[in-house]
Amino acid sequence: MKERTTVSYDVVILGLGYVGLPLAQQATRAGMSVLGFDVNAAVVDALAAGRSHVDDLSDDDVAEMIAGGFRATADEALITTADVAVICVPTPLSEGDGPDLRAVTGATEAIGRHLRPGMLVVLESTTYPGTTDDVVRPLLEEISALVAGRDFHLAFSPERIDPGNERFGAHNTPKVVGGYTPACADRVAAFYGRFVETVVRTRGTREAETAKLLENTYRHVNIALVNEMARFCHELDIDLWDVISAASTKPFGFQAFYPGPGVGGHCIPIDPNYLSHNVRSKLGYPFRFVELAQEINATMPAYVARRAQNLLNADGQAVHGAEVLLLGVTYKANIADQRESPATPLARHLAALGATLTYHDPHVTRWNAGGVAVRRTDDLEGAAAAADLVILVQHHREYDAEHLAGIAKRFFDTRGVTRGEKAHRL
Repeated sequence: MKERTTVSYDVVILGLGYVGLPLAQQATRAGMSVLGFDVNAAVVDALAAGRSHVDDLSDDDVAEMIAGGFRATADEALITTADVAVICVPTPLSEGDGPDLRAVTGATEAIGRHLRPGMLVVLESTTYPGTTDDVVRPLLEEISALVAGRDFHLAFSPERIDPGNERFGAHNTPKVVGGYTPACADRVAAFYGRFVETVVRTRGTREAETAKLLENTYRHVNIALVNEMARFCHELDIDLWDVISAASTKPFGFQAFYPGPGVGGHCIPIDPNYLSHNVRSKLGYPFRFVELAQEINATMPAYVARRAQNLLNADGQAVHGAEVLLLGVTYKANIADQRESPATPLARHLAALGATLTYHDPHVTRWNAGGVAVRRTDDLEGAAAAADLVILVQHHREYDAEHLAGIAKRFFDTRGVTRGEKAHRL
């Protein structure tokens, strides 16, 4: 049976994951009445019971939200009780390297069935330029028989949530907004202005959509640059980490990026492909910087596996049958998020070479390593001392890398955090 209520909400947030839940928290803290909607009943039930499922919010944070009036629901009929609807659903890559918009269209259809005149609809999910105007708007208008810019407001505002970032959150990260019409822009700016310190307007929805892709493409390309430099600097016996440290002393014209075993998360390995796909499909030619960066970054796990093999071979030990311990299997330090983590393809490459794998991660009790059998250990020091090779894949704050390198037979640091002679660095 569907829920019935006469309560009205300032905003309903569709999708209560890494983006939607912190947004709901900030809006609640600002005194807004917030409804959270998710199609996953388990997520809704857990939140109703005061349990968080994302890294940046604790159970106490959820309890505080509930005390502030936040409510989670799986009943889409309640969407009609909100003045604003914000779509914060995932957009993974489809097989054609474009975004899989099924969650976006599903959320849009749900809003369309309950859209009222005067409502504001905001898309936050990362996607290709034109999605708001060419996909979301027609669906809303067809289902509701209302017209965007006349009967309801429509806008795009890219999510900028950085999981694990203790300095910047939903409140103090500037919010980019683009409206379908100037009046839509005014409405969305006023909405976010209630709980975000700085609101930045763009000319329209396409500019706001592209701004998000530019941010992550910039990082993607520069990470690829240092990843490629890491390979030839190793061959030339040049310490790239020292090079980056020296270059970073320049007070202008340089920003440090660092090599690693690959890129992970939703943003860097995925978002630039939306732009590349859009350019190819609409203009018929490639976005060469993005495609080259993707090629370089995607091959880093294989390169790390090859370096690991060489480290063992240098001591006369075959990688086949060697005990290899992987430290840190999340895509980012100090969080539990495993999305697109380079540890997964690295495990596949090492397993294909015949290595016996074990992993340790204080944030991950269960790891799906892409079908590869990887045993978990809680005995960090014992496993590090016993393994033929220890690979630091992700540097969580719980790891004393210098100490672990000192007790390990061989230690391969892919994050450049060690300084002693015992460790081999990427």
